[in-house]
Amino acid sequence: MAILQAILPYNPPSKTSFLSTNTKTIRKNPTLINLSQNPSNYSHLHNNNLKHSNKKPNSSSSLSSTKSQAIAADNVTVEPSSAEEKEKKNEEDDNVFVGPSSQAEVRGEREVVDYDWTEEWYPLYLTKNIPNDAPLGLTVFHKQLVLYRDASGQLRCYEDRCPHRLAKLSEGQLVDGRLECLYHGWQFEGEGKCVKIPQLPAGAKIPKQACVRTYEVRDSQGVVWVWMSQRSPPNGSKIPWFENFARPGFQDISTTHELPYDHSILLENLMDPAHVPISHDRTDWSAKREDAQPLLFKVTERTERGFAGWWGKESEKSLLNFLRFEAPCVLSNSREIVDEKGEKHYFSGLFLCRPSGQGKSMLIVRFGTTRRSPLAKFFPTWYFHQNASKVFEQDMGFLSSQNEVLITEKRPTKELYLNLKSSDTWVAEYRKWMDKVGHGMPYHFGHSTISPPEIPAVIEHAPAGLVASLSAQSPAKGGVGTMHAPNLANRYFRHVIHCKECSGVVKSFETWKKALSIIALVSTGFAILVSGRQWKALLLVTTTLCLAGVYACSAAIALNTTNFIRTHRRL
Repeated sequence: MAILQAILPYNPPSKTSFLSTNTKTIRKNPTLINLSQNPSNYSHLHNNNLKHSNKKPNSSSSLSSTKSQAIAADNVTVEPSSAEEKEKKNEEDDNVFVGPSSQAEVRGEREVVDYDWTEEWYPLYLTKNIPNDAPLGLTVFHKQLVLYRDASGQLRCYEDRCPHRLAKLSEGQLVDGRLECLYHGWQFEGEGKCVKIPQLPAGAKIPKQACVRTYEVRDSQGVVWVWMSQRSPPNGSKIPWFENFARPGFQDISTTHELPYDHSILLENLMDPAHVPISHDRTDWSAKREDAQPLLFKVTERTERGFAGWWGKESEKSLLNFLRFEAPCVLSNSREIVDEKGEKHYFSGLFLCRPSGQGKSMLIVRFGTTRRSPLAKFFPTWYFHQNASKVFEQDMGFLSSQNEVLITEKRPTKELYLNLKSSDTWVAEYRKWMDKVGHGMPYHFGHSTISPPEIPAVIEHAPAGLVASLSAQSPAKGGVGTMHAPNLANRYFRHVIHCKECSGVVKSFETWKKALSIIALVSTGFAILVSGRQWKALLLVTTTLCLAGVYACSAAIALNTTNFIRTHRRL
């Protein structure tokens, strides 16, 4: 959300199921209790994909409704001494904290819907950043994929596993448009067919079993999407379409970031405008901590595929921003402004979040507008990319620790969060949506329910203290004393390797740095050897200018390759 403010003319304002301790334990394969809902508040996010939220799912994927029980002993609170005081306390809490969003929730009933995480399109990569000369390894939840372009330029996506000895095909290479495994040289093309096995005797036929599993991919509006189901044919109508990005004259800045925390934590952070003035104070031209204030929220849609609504600053009593979350992991924030001439302009912040493993996520950020600020023309694109990286680094420390708490506590967010009406409405809506569909995911963290991974992965933390400081002092791309060790705490591996433009910029600055260093060295040598004062002065000036250029190149490289160290503001 903070990056949106930096670019746009916008002012900030079988698996085990665990339930909250005040609800009954969920059983497998129960029946669904249908809930009556106001249709006007539950219109679907996709008109061509309408479903009813009270539709009865298959018994294999539905969950029972639950009713409230007593609070667990570890959450004991001191009760008011009288019924009147208790009622007053409840009223005060209702005015502050996010409450139930339906009568069913008041009764302790929970709605679930039929959901299968594989029957969705997931954003893989920005089309422009897919390499033409090498395969690209990617993941969706725990599924490992390899993406590449064949000889005709067509995108192909396989399971990232050679059928021979399970080596990663993403570690291989492209040979005449075919994907070759570097372990034994098996080659694959088209729909996963094996076309070459060097070890076969002459005349022997390649076995039909020597093929790889394929996944359907589509290129839509500059993003490559993958359909994860192996049972159902791709549903093209589920690919998101973003109207603003198709408008004439719409310009966008798009970046990709790999982050060390769960995609659900990333999404709730992105739909939390209240944190921007505090967490990103003075990072860009608009975020200021003194602007932190209550916000207004109005939910206009709730469906089995997400929710949508308006929000804005309470001080202005306006709801100018429209937020929409859509399954499985798409978030957009839009705004329309009418200028002094009566012309309407459109602004959008689009966040495409892909779950890339336990405690990991990949984010495609796209900010676009039909009216770009004239000042933006004076800044190179890579500057906006590194500024976006800085914003995610500011959040990274406490989001990675939040990830660890959810994994270790094994309790739903209803018991851990204190969601305020004036700041956390979207967060509560998102976790409640997780309650509806989480049973159809590999794991989930919901408002009232939680189903953590059976074997939790190691959580990666953002760097802090001495180690982070030392790592940030040099352009080492992986930490102290290393140049090429992958490290998601480092900006180079979070963003630069996923961005052709920033990779090219870093290489260019490195080339210029080397060239200027050589010229400065030669110029200094000649200044020592020559006798004329004028020549000495000219050569020394040349040396000085070259050294200044070396410093500038080093600073630019550092912006793209080092860790961010937070300096807390004290006002």
